[in-house]
Amino acid sequence: MRATGLNWQGLIEQLQQALPYTEVTDQSLAYFKYPKRTVSINLPVRMDDGQVRMFRGYRTVHSTARGPSMGGVRYKAGMTAHECEVLAAIMTLKAAVADLPLGGAKGGVDVDPATLSPHELEGLTRRFTSELVELIGKNEDILAPDVGTDQQVMAWALDAYNENTGETTNGVVVGKPLPLGGSYGSKDARGRSAALVTARVLQDAGVPLQRARVAVFGYGDVARRAAQLLAEQGALVVALSDHAGSEQESATYASSGLDLTALEAHHAASGSLGGFATDITPQELVELDVDVLVLAYDYGAVNAGNAHAVRARYVVEATNRAVLPEAERFLTGQGVQVIPDVVASIGGIVVNYLEWVQDASNFFWTETEIEAAIDARVNAALDTVLAFAEASDTDLRTAAYAVALGRLHNATVMRGVYP
Repeated sequence: MRATGLNWQGLIEQLQQALPYTEVTDQSLAYFKYPKRTVSINLPVRMDDGQVRMFRGYRTVHSTARGPSMGGVRYKAGMTAHECEVLAAIMTLKAAVADLPLGGAKGGVDVDPATLSPHELEGLTRRFTSELVELIGKNEDILAPDVGTDQQVMAWALDAYNENTGETTNGVVVGKPLPLGGSYGSKDARGRSAALVTARVLQDAGVPLQRARVAVFGYGDVARRAAQLLAEQGALVVALSDHAGSEQESATYASSGLDLTALEAHHAASGSLGGFATDITPQELVELDVDVLVLAYDYGAVNAGNAHAVRARYVVEATNRAVLPEAERFLTGQGVQVIPDVVASIGGIVVNYLEWVQDASNFFWTETEIEAAIDARVNAALDTVLAFAEASDTDLRTAAYAVALGRLHNATVMRGVYP
């Protein structure tokens, strides 16, 4: 059901809507329109059967105006350079909204990781990292986990970088296991910020979260954490979905609310959400009459093809570009409030920044301290965006983009143009 309409023009059009609320000009926006660089690399990997298979990889650095670039590495079938460029630009915006000294990046490989053995996956990761070794670094471009990658993949990437450079450095990779310089909260941060931002936006609108009906599209780390935290605050999580768009897709629904602990045990035992409560499809989940729809799968979950069926009052982008621009225009016209990715999901880049700082100082904070630091930065970013939206009488995405563009503009002007 996911659309493939992730496009650069749609992002630029939304950014241009924010220009009247800033001192940024079209000339300044030109710096944003062109990524610093995009590289395409061919990756030969010896498979378990002895054959060599060629994969295609990419890495985009969008901006370094405010600091070194940071962004995810995704392993996904159909991955393209264009996808990397759009998502890298969104990472630049997220870092600016969170007021972090970072720019945005994104990369990955056109591959379905489920088709590879662990040995093949390791070989692909080491080859990808080795091909980029002269372009990445703790003060240049920092790799992070994304769709199809996890802490183990990040550990292999770290080791490959250190083997190639002869260094022992941790800060070139974030989202690592704790024993390798990783941070507490790494897996939970995006779900944590999505829940925090949702609760505050509803509170600001005078809508009680207690007994609010919530549907969550997805069942990865982000979805599970967001669902858990919203439920702990009294919301009724009535539906969750998994494997959307695949042959194994499943979703479950209970009008009185799901027992999330029992659901997790069921999923661990069966590998599916099906058979737990009332079976529905992921598309039916998107169409449920709920207060809040949390999108935590991948971009394009709500698009021009299904936006008309959305009945939620609030739609939360817990992952990048979950609502495509044409769908957002329709939803806004229907009175639906979209809580954008550049606010709702910034917990991910915040915790990655905190890990990078810890690696640089070799001083590591406790789990409680990390959670407090994530919440403080997410709350500060949301305070700024909410205040801007109210003062300018505009929506949250436009306000967030205006805040980000203003900060990027200031950094660019102060740096000047290389003659």
